[in-house]
Amino acid sequence: MRLAIVTSFPPSKVTLNEYAFHLVKHFRQKRELTELILLTDKTKEEKVLSFNESGCKITIKECWTFNSYLNLITVTKAINKVQPDAILFNLQFMKFGDKKIPAALGLMLPLVCRLKRIPNIVLLHNILEQVDLNNAGFTANKILQKGYEFIGTILTKLILKADLVGLTMQKYVGILEEKYKAKNVVFIPHGTFEISKEPQYTLDNGPLKVMTFGKFGTYKRVEMLIEAIQEVRKSTHKNIEVVIAGTDSPNALGYLKFVKNKYKHVPQINFTGYVDESDVPKIFQESAVVVFPYTSTTGSSGVLHQAGSYGKAVIMPNLGDLALLVKHEGYRGEFFTPDSINSLAKAIESIILDDAYRIHLGMANYRAATAFPMSKITEMYLNKFQEIISNKNTISRLEPQRTSH
Repeated sequence: MRLAIVTSFPPSKVTLNEYAFHLVKHFRQKRELTELILLTDKTKEEKVLSFNESGCKITIKECWTFNSYLNLITVTKAINKVQPDAILFNLQFMKFGDKKIPAALGLMLPLVCRLKRIPNIVLLHNILEQVDLNNAGFTANKILQKGYEFIGTILTKLILKADLVGLTMQKYVGILEEKYKAKNVVFIPHGTFEISKEPQYTLDNGPLKVMTFGKFGTYKRVEMLIEAIQEVRKSTHKNIEVVIAGTDSPNALGYLKFVKNKYKHVPQINFTGYVDESDVPKIFQESAVVVFPYTSTTGSSGVLHQAGSYGKAVIMPNLGDLALLVKHEGYRGEFFTPDSINSLAKAIESIILDDAYRIHLGMANYRAATAFPMSKITEMYLNKFQEIISNKNTISRLEPQRTSH
């Protein structure tokens, strides 16, 4: 099978590029595939294809640009040119742009594939029904929020024109089945990027590194973490370094620069900036605990799966999708009350003051992460493609009989 994947891809900074890297890494090792065709966004630097494992041929077609009004045309032309056997879309609602029209036009591509009878699956990482539009940086205006919800409903209906929509949380399947009467939605877990041999749970000498990872400024904010660490330092006298790994959210440019200036008097805060894929293991391995300073959630958390794969204890707000992931996938962590600095400080203390508890949480999270490696997730998608192709072949064989009556 020649499988095309429509996605952003490193060194792109567009959302889900890291997920695509690991998806491709494991797809290319599948014997069923003869070629992977990556229909990606355009980047100045060459695409990162640093895979140690051998696998099928990979072809890169840079054919779209974030916020371009022409993406629907340019990606369709690329599809016509490469003529893949099947297409996987690695999507969330702002994949093709943070402006309404480019975002909407890009999300029409599954419908185009359906009309062309190309077997296609959308891997959808979030649904707008579960996004807090205010906290996520879209709008605080109640009237505009209603407008976004209306547009979101239309876009969801477009996405549901795909042969199949894979959702990373079971809860999302139920919502789309109930609201849209969808029959073509299925739960396929997010998966864990890297499954290394079981990690060493002991820490190196030096400061305890309390790390957070992501794109910050909207519903991911680090002020509360910094304030909580200051409290913990006073109460425990521990040598603690705060590691803020990542960049600004596209909806909050300049946020981390503002935070860095605001807390320039606070020692031992490390703003790493963008973390290259090759540096991700080191930054997790050196951490004592991974904190999720979120005020809301927008889907299954890739960072939680990464933390689990490195055997790390985690601290999470007791809300939304993160709480569901802990319940359904077996992750363990300390919870804190959103917006409560004192609650977060106590959660941090409970882990860094009890090494046995920290290790216990890390071991539980490693077990949860190893249950759904990316190799298993890619196998699930290939099985679904085979079902779609088989059904299409059956229908095409029956069509002449229908027209003869």
